[in-house]
Order: sequence, then structure tokens, then C-alpha cells
Amino acid sequence: MHKYRIAIIGAGTIGRTHIEAAMKNPAVDIVGVVEPHEAGKAWVQRHQIPWFPSHGDLLDKTKPEGVIIATPNDAHANIALDCLGSGAAVLVEKPIADTLANARSICDAAQAKGLPALVGHQRRHNPIMQQAKSIVESGVLGKPVSMTAMCTWYKDDDYFKAAWRRQSGGGPVLINLIHEIDLMRFLYGDIASLQAMTSNAIRGHEVEDTAVLMMRFVNGALGTVTVSDTTVSPWNYDLSARETDRFPQQDINSHFFSGTHGSLTLPKLEVWSYKDQRHWEKPISVMRCEPMRASPYEAQLNNFLGVIAGKEKPVCSALDGLRALEAALAVRESAASGRAVQLTSS
Repeated sequence: MHKYRIAIIGAGTIGRTHIEAAMKNPAVDIVGVVEPHEAGKAWVQRHQIPWFPSHGDLLDKTKPEGVIIATPNDAHANIALDCLGSGAAVLVEKPIADTLANARSICDAAQAKGLPALVGHQRRHNPIMQQAKSIVESGVLGKPVSMTAMCTWYKDDDYFKAAWRRQSGGGPVLINLIHEIDLMRFLYGDIASLQAMTSNAIRGHEVEDTAVLMMRFVNGALGTVTVSDTTVSPWNYDLSARETDRFPQQDINSHFFSGTHGSLTLPKLEVWSYKDQRHWEKPISVMRCEPMRASPYEAQLNNFLGVIAGKEKPVCSALDGLRALEAALAVRESAASGRAVQLTSS
């Protein structure tokens, strides 16, 4: 079996998730991890993984085939460009970058070098989402009409001890809502325009703590999303999809997709439809699919390896990451201006 030479840059919470997935994969040789903080360095060395102080040092000494980038957002572009320049494919954690210009630079560099560039929107790799994609594409819902999503939960005060989480760009729009945007694009296609409002009324930080979003998809469907990190509530994909053991899981739905012939809930995969005549006075029935369970991070890594080998296509490409970032940044633009924003990439 060929063992792929993979490096990880960043050993924070999400970086360790990638490292743990890589340690389980028999096709991966972890050639090194970059982590500047002492606690992270100690964690890496405890796991007997080669540690490097900088990504430049790692690239020079290990020559990886692929690099997973799990650093703060503003470092994504520079590191990705250096990795691509050294001949390594990249898997960049979401959001792909901090600005659209930086996101485009990653897309352009990957194309120029002929190297894969993927983005870590791991929900696409969840078997639940793959099942949902099949249901939507089967036509059982008919023509898409609307969707509603909730991403509401409570982040405690300790979470905000890091200054960047209290500043612009560190709030639920770029950390949480961007996941919802990518999920919606994955199932319903590109977003044509959106309008949004944000608020910081509860915590009073520079960054928002709550946002609401209205969207028009290219296919004509409309959508609404509410996101907040200051509410005591269970209506959140992370608290119900069993993607991680970090959170106590709830038996609820958080996403609702409605069409002319049926509707779909997530993550419970319930399909609602009429057996015979479509009529509001007739009984409506529900078919409950059994959600498959598997680690989306492990599936994402396997896709990365398959793309490096030229055997698979990216489940979430750099262009997908760019479009999700464009929509997330448009939320902030719309909230500031009070006007709808047209998305150029649609």
C-alpha cells in the first residue's frame, strides 16, 4: 500500500481532529506537524509525531504530498500558496481564507500548478449529507421551493477569552453560518442574492452574536437561516448529527427543505409527502430513513488522498470554498448596508 506523506499545520482543536483522523488511516504517513504554541507542541510530541516550528521548515525538510492547513483564517492564503509552490496539494480548513482576494489567490495558484486545493467543509462528507443529496437529486421533493435552518446554541464566557473571538470576523457568521451556507449550496445549488441583519446586543462585543439571513437560490427557491451563539437552545446541526463526541447529542431536526412534491428534514432524514393526491386536506405521510453514521473527517481525508492520487474529484473544491466565503462576507455587507447583495459567482 502506498503511504501518502501528509503534513498538518496547526494543532488546535480542529487540527488535532485532523491529526487523529490521519493517525487512524493506514494509508497516511504523518511527516510533521507545525504548532507554535507550547501546549500544542507538547501534545504533538506526546503522540510521537515530528514537530516543526514553521511551515517553511516543514516543507523544506519533509516534502509532503499533501498538507492540511488548520491555522487562524488570516494565515490560510500565505501558507496555502507556499505549500502549492512547493508541489504539495492542500486541504484548507473553512473558511478558505479571510478575504475573497486571498481565496482567489489559492484557486489561481492551484490551477496554475495543476495541484488539488480542497476546503474543509466536513459536513459534505457526512453520510447523512450524502443520503440527503441523493434524496434531493432523486426528484422526490419535486421542484425546490424553500428551506429553513437553525444554528442556535450557547458558547460560554471561556470561549471568548481569546481576543480574536470578540473581534470582527470571529463571530458565528464566519465560524458557524458559513457551514450552513455550504450545506445549502450542496443541496440546493448556488445562491443568487441574500439579505441579512446582525446584532451584538447580548454580549456587546465588536463582533455579532446573532444573525438572520434570507436567500434567493439560482433555482428560484427561497431560504432563511437564524444563527446565534448566545441562546440556550438545541436547534443546531452540531448538536444532532453525531459528527463529534464533543457535544451531547439531541434528538431534533435543525434543517427543513421543502419542495412541490415533498419535504426533507435534517439530520433525521425524514421525507414527508402525499401517498396519492396532493391536497392540504389529505393525510401526509412520512418515510424515515436510517441515517448512516461515520466520521466525516475520516471520509474527508480519504477524499483528499483520492484526489491526490488522481482517482477522485474533490467533494469540496477551492471554488466551493470561495463561493461559501463570498456568501458569508455578503451577510456582513448586507447587514451593514441594509440592502440585498447580488452574488457575482452565481
